[in-house]
Amino acid sequence: MKFSIPCIGLLALCLIPYTPAAAQGCVAVRHMSCAAPTGANSSEYFKQRAGTWQVSAGYRFFRSYKHFVGTEEQKQRVEQGTQVINVSHALDLGVTYMPNPRWAISVNLPVQYNDRSSLYEHYGNAVATNPEQKRFHTGSQGIGDLRISGSYWVVNPAALPKANLAVGLGVKLPTGNFRVTDSFHRRTKEGADYTIVKPVDQSIQLGDGGVGANVELQGYAQLTGGLTAYANGFYLFNPRATNGVVRSPEATTIDLVTGEFSVADQFAARVGLSQSLRFVPGLSVMLGGRVEGVPAHDAIGSSVGFRRPGYIVSVEPGLAYMKGHYSAGLTVPVAVVRNRIKSYADRLDPLGVRHGDAAFADYLISFNVSRWF
Repeated sequence: MKFSIPCIGLLALCLIPYTPAAAQGCVAVRHMSCAAPTGANSSEYFKQRAGTWQVSAGYRFFRSYKHFVGTEEQKQRVEQGTQVINVSHALDLGVTYMPNPRWAISVNLPVQYNDRSSLYEHYGNAVATNPEQKRFHTGSQGIGDLRISGSYWVVNPAALPKANLAVGLGVKLPTGNFRVTDSFHRRTKEGADYTIVKPVDQSIQLGDGGVGANVELQGYAQLTGGLTAYANGFYLFNPRATNGVVRSPEATTIDLVTGEFSVADQFAARVGLSQSLRFVPGLSVMLGGRVEGVPAHDAIGSSVGFRRPGYIVSVEPGLAYMKGHYSAGLTVPVAVVRNRIKSYADRLDPLGVRHGDAAFADYLISFNVSRWF
């Protein structure tokens, strides 16, 4: 079986799912897979694609613990042991139907396991209230928000073009639980421990509670027989302002601006190069750049509610492999810029000094396999 580098475009564009984790940390970018596994960037892929149905499974992992205000790392948080640690495992399950090489319809559903540990959400960070510096855990497990999408190649792949562009549209449905609760530890003035039940942090909620719509572009250009450039972009519009979940129901007063969780927009983009390896047919190496995050202001609708906006810029090395009915891809985006930008609420501060923080991961591990039928 003959492979050329353009066949890597499939893996570079679609088998490596979007994680906007983001989105890798407290900046709550929901787990989402690429819209359509038809994102191949080569005629070779279409010649070797063995079927009109494809099933896929993608695993992602990250551990966030480094706090940032803007682009400045709050190193004292780790030194003092007061950092918030989010550990996230996600399995993205997908099914794609291609009635012809030009069209594709996909359904993707994430299954998640999240663990969050902190001091401040329980006894607090201060030695006065938490002399033992005890850390407690909260978590969430279950399905996330379902996405249904379709994509269309501008140029018919049957013509075997050396460059092409796919346009995708989709809808995101609030199938993930956005009201997950857990037990939080408290202390009385006398030092006795008790717990309250309240919503877990927004970053580990399984869904955002809103119906959204996304647009996506995927493109490729074969530069040489073995070298291909690829790029894609994704934007999720979430018109709903807040989802009705009160962050701190135990509080005596509720902030009208940040009292409920915001239903925020999301974005992601990638660009890079893929090079086939002649000595291992079907295997290619990839190197690119990646940006993902949550904006402070939504494109449509109100931006009120609590959110931690920001973005991550990463260097993204990877491997891709395709043989027969199977394909697989592995990428490890490594963060080079982490920026917790000012939120809508931060910008309402008349003194202009308010600026919240967020925790980010150093890297993300993403692995995906798929099979044609």
